[in-house]
Amino acid sequence: MEVIRLDNVSLWRRTQEEFSYDLKKTLLSVVEGKYRQPAKKLVLDNIDLVVAKGEKIGIIGANGSGKSTLLKIISGILQPTTGTVRVRGQVAPLIELGAGFDAEISVMDNILLYGVLLGFSRAEMKARARSILEFADLEDYALVPVKGLSSGMVARLGFAIATDVQPEILILDEILSVGDESFKNKCKQRMEKFWDDNVTILVVSHDLAFISTSCKKAIYLSQGNIIFQGESQEVVDYYLERIKESEVFTY
Repeated sequence: MEVIRLDNVSLWRRTQEEFSYDLKKTLLSVVEGKYRQPAKKLVLDNIDLVVAKGEKIGIIGANGSGKSTLLKIISGILQPTTGTVRVRGQVAPLIELGAGFDAEISVMDNILLYGVLLGFSRAEMKARARSILEFADLEDYALVPVKGLSSGMVARLGFAIATDVQPEILILDEILSVGDESFKNKCKQRMEKFWDDNVTILVVSHDLAFISTSCKKAIYLSQGNIIFQGESQEVVDYYLERIKESEVFTY
């Protein structure tokens, strides 16, 4: 049964120059007759993708190829410019850990809020709160506002919540690289049970050995296009060959 389907999905996004162009400069350029329509970049280009329930799929490619953007489209964080996205099942996106937290309220309140946003009841999240705090090593910070935590603590909290609720679809973006070595090991141990369960997983990683051994399938993205998809080892080999070819061409 398919749980994720993308048909002809494209996304145009504003360039960094436009994001940094403040209102005052915009108004001044209009008055002076120098205003130009800000540039946009095609980040995803007519993506077609079908993911079946329980599949573990790795997504690889160079920085800026559209990997994280693709995950955000599937998670509903971004909406495509064109095309359709269909997702069936409860999604836990581990993309920008802590991005959905309210910095002004306590860690405990954020646990409740984050869980409700993922579709769980307040009562259920209260029951899960202790195990979440223990896993994140934040038992002594339950009443502290999130703004009082370090970035590492926030990352641990985000991971602990999203993986404790046991979603049907897990979206991972380089998540196993956060935190110190002790926390990384805890993350890997927890992730192992998701691989054994019938959880659908999409993971972006530059760790090609991890993709080859942990994912049955893989997708190679380049400049917003799916260049190749298939068995993970086959896709990794193809990607590495393309890198070698580009290096030879450069010299």
